[in-house]
Amino acid sequence: MKDTLTPGLVTNRPLVVDKPRTIDFMGEALRVYATPELIRDIEHTCRDLLLEHVDPSEDSVGTRVEIDHTGATLLGMNVEITARVVAVDGRQVTFEVSAKDDIEPVAKGIHKRFVVGTAQLQKRLEVKAEKLRS
Repeated sequence: MKDTLTPGLVTNRPLVVDKPRTIDFMGEALRVYATPELIRDIEHTCRDLLLEHVDPSEDSVGTRVEIDHTGATLLGMNVEITARVVAVDGRQVTFEVSAKDDIEPVAKGIHKRFVVGTAQLQKRLEVKAEKLRS
């Protein structure tokens, strides 16, 4: 990790809620931003920020998500996700996250990620896959 990874870093990610990001189980008229898709977008936003502050041989994995999804965002609406680094404890990075649409705040919470060496992670996964085959 680089020494630029410090609390206070912030990023904003605008996006448009497209059809794949919406629920479909209540019919077309009730398509809104799905919570799992919101979480995916939050994770990507935090990871992208981290990638600017880790070495080329490093990446990150999500370890915790605590999200209150407080508002429905309609298909086609704009959303802005904000992620702020609030703590760096060794390789663990904690973010405060929030999302707002064109009208109101729609989510807030905490997301934690762990910075990993990609070569070491690949080795661990290969060992696990081998155990599965045995």
